Amino acid sequence: MFGFGILSGLVFLPLVGAAFLLCLRGDDEATSNNARWTSLITTVVVFLLSLWAWSRFDTASAAFQLVEEKRWLGLGLVYKLGVDGMSMPFVLLTTFLMPFCIVASWLSITTRVKEYMIAFLVLETLMIGVFCALDLALFYLFFEGGLIPMFLIIGIWGGKRRVYASFKFFLYTLLGSLLMLLAIMAMYGVAGTTDITVLLKTNFPVSMQKWLWLAFFASFAVKMPMWPVHTWLPDAHVEAPTAGSVILAAILLKMGGYGFIRFSLPMFPDASQYFAPLVWTLSVIAIVYTSLVALVQEDMKKLIAYSSVAHMGFVTMGLFAMTQQGVQGAIFQMISHGLVSGALFLCVGVVYDRMHTRDIAAYGGLVKRMPAYAVALMVFTLANVGLPGTSGFVGEFLTLLGVFSVNPWVAFFATLGVILSAAYALYLYRRVMFGVLDKPSLMSIADLSPREIALLLPLALLTIYYGVHPGPVLDASAASVDLLVKGYDAALAATKTAALVAH
Repeated sequence: MFGFGILSGLVFLPLVGAAFLLCLRGDDEATSNNARWTSLITTVVVFLLSLWAWSRFDTASAAFQLVEEKRWLGLGLVYKLGVDGMSMPFVLLTTFLMPFCIVASWLSITTRVKEYMIAFLVLETLMIGVFCALDLALFYLFFEGGLIPMFLIIGIWGGKRRVYASFKFFLYTLLGSLLMLLAIMAMYGVAGTTDITVLLKTNFPVSMQKWLWLAFFASFAVKMPMWPVHTWLPDAHVEAPTAGSVILAAILLKMGGYGFIRFSLPMFPDASQYFAPLVWTLSVIAIVYTSLVALVQEDMKKLIAYSSVAHMGFVTMGLFAMTQQGVQGAIFQMISHGLVSGALFLCVGVVYDRMHTRDIAAYGGLVKRMPAYAVALMVFTLANVGLPGTSGFVGEFLTLLGVFSVNPWVAFFATLGVILSAAYALYLYRRVMFGVLDKPSLMSIADLSPREIALLLPLALLTIYYGVHPGPVLDASAASVDLLVKGYDAALAATKTAALVAH
């Protein structure tokens, strides 16, 4: 593609669509429809291109594949893209969900439609770039750049407190990432390059690792978000439009977990082992505390937002167990959560578009008027609980299994979160779906439309498919995770040997 490879096509094709939208003139309905169709076609083409990339991807290899490298800015900075088994699933998840976001916004976004679609296409470029970048400076550019379109999506097309929520989101994530920028400069000073493949082979001094780890942790912990820096998430979710909530929960939160996998664990193994008890403690608190907070929520979106914080606790817990099951479980949990949480926010959007309220108390007895919707919501609710046979079970089980082999007490306390998730999720479902249908406003509410069925059915099928047959995701990451775990263990062994020799 103009001298570039398939990954550059994936990264920059959404920008081509955005540039085309910029050429559209007028604010009438015809222009808005053209913007919608252009965005949908662009995101579908990008998804098909990602499937082509997947067809050329060798799951048996742990090496970076589809690598592109070109000189960029000099001074050891390069434009370098590539994917491995730990990044390719996230690229596919991103490209798969973007058309759903466009379709979900088809009727609900009626003002500044062209600008809204441009923001989403630019955001897609930046999200794909995060998972493909093999240069640390390039990664930082994509990682931070994603704040801008999401800031605009929340701030312009959000709810009543959208300005407050957008600034809180922006400031929290920006301040954390500034420390990562300082760490990148320090790493460049040691290695003389920001090439990630070179940095992965660089042995940073143990004392330096701890400071670098903390700097990266400040950014990734806010992004996930981990307790106690999670408070921006419920506000952002509540105020964001439906598609904004979908992409925030399904993709943007995963950048923190991906950062731990790509940088913290392989580049700073000694520091990761040193700080693992801290991460486990914060993870368990997040799992239990935010589940309890979710129990008392009266806003459906806020309940699902706190649920996301709890589920991300399983991810960090599994990652820092640094076992094959723990890391693979964390990756699977992120993919599963992307599908399930995205679908749950779409389900909230369905009833919000009809009733213009997210208050749980405003509903009740919907199963009598919306049977198809009740089935869809049940599938995603049970997946959120972690019921065997759904994708939610596989990730949670593997992370618990991985951490149990390292620290049984952490696994024991984290299991409380599974029980609590059943409590708040089933409580929500009961209040919305069952009970007496006595509210006049609900008497004429319509069931799922063909457009909404087209949105929810593929997600429901994938949720069940990956629950029964998780092999495609697990096999894709197996070789890369095995290399990561073995490299981590070898680095720790080398440090111990050096310490013994020194003594």
